[in-house]
Amino acid sequence: MKSLQVLFTGGLLAIVSFLLPLQSGHAAPYVEGIDYVKIAGIPEAQKPVIREFFSYNCGHCYRQDPLFEQTAHLLESDVQFERTPVGAGRTSWILSQEAYYLAQKFSVTKQVHGNIFTRIHEKNGAFKRPADLQAYFVSQGVDDKAVTDAMNSADAKLALMNYDTQAQLAEIKGVPSLLVNGKYLIKKQPQSPEALADMIRYLSQLEN
Repeated sequence: MKSLQVLFTGGLLAIVSFLLPLQSGHAAPYVEGIDYVKIAGIPEAQKPVIREFFSYNCGHCYRQDPLFEQTAHLLESDVQFERTPVGAGRTSWILSQEAYYLAQKFSVTKQVHGNIFTRIHEKNGAFKRPADLQAYFVSQGVDDKAVTDAMNSADAKLALMNYDTQAQLAEIKGVPSLLVNGKYLIKKQPQSPEALADMIRYLSQLEN
């Protein structure tokens, strides 16, 4: 009987020792270099955080926005959601950066974010002149002079410079792009809110 117990114990240990490497091999569901890349990145004031680099002028950003909104809702108790508009040196895109700045400045982002996408891609097209941008925000209930002052302010110029710096440091080659904790750039993005939220949670905990 004792010899059988020894054999059984030895066999059990062998099975456990065989399974442990398999378990550790499955511990990381996302692979660096395939699913995401680690970059020098940008300093984030608060973590965990997911940052979307986007442009209101980008058709793919427009189509992906509902996915990101749903994902942000799933993550709201775990991971902070931020956006950085990308200018790419194009006049209409820079005006869209300014649109995001004004939305943040006047605390109307929730009101106008989806509407700006709709305006550009379904109605009037991109903002072409500063006057177009001003007229839009006045139509959204913001005071005309307040919009003028904000657009001509040093804060606006600084905000746009900061957007461009963030995009450069994050090595953004196209939009939309998602960056977790300022250093993990998602390459292979899941296409469901639940799967994307799971990936973001995983990447946000890598530093821990």
